[in-house]
Amino acid sequence: MAASRPALIALTALAPVSWGTTYAVTTEFLPADRPLFTALMRALPAGLLLLALARVLPRGAWWWKAAVLGALNIGAFFPLLFLSAYRLPGGLAAVVSSAGPLFVAGLSAVLLGQRPSARTLLTGVAAAFGVSLVVLRAAGALDALGLLA
Repeated sequence: MAASRPALIALTALAPVSWGTTYAVTTEFLPADRPLFTALMRALPAGLLLLALARVLPRGAWWWKAAVLGALNIGAFFPLLFLSAYRLPGGLAAVVSSAGPLFVAGLSAVLLGQRPSARTLLTGVAAAFGVSLVVLRAAGALDALGLLA
C-alpha cells in the first residue's frame, strides 16, 4: 500500500525538524561542555534498540565495514556535532548546516567529477541566505573550533 503524497511530505519533514532541535536540546537540557557524553546519550539508546529489534550481528567483511561506518557516522560525527552546538550560537550553526548542500555539490565536483548546475548552486546559496536572514543576530562571536567541528 503506497502512502499518500502529503503523508510522504510530512514524514520527510520529520528529519530536519528532529535535527533542528539538536541545538536547543543540547544547550538547554544537557550538561554543558560534554560533547562525548552527549554523543553517547544520543547514539547508544538508538543503537541498542536497533540491535534488539534486528537481533543480527554483522558477518564476515561486514564487521570492519560496520566499524568504519560506526566510527565515522557515530564516533566522529556526533561528538563534532555536539562540540559545535556547545561552541556556536544556534543561528550560526543553522546557517553552517544550511550550507551543507553546497559542500556536497563541491565534494561531488572534486571526488566524482560532476559539475554542479547553476540551479544547484543558486538554490544552495538562496537556502543559506534565507536561513541567515531568519536566524542570525548580531550577538554571538565566531568560534573557530566550533566552525571547524
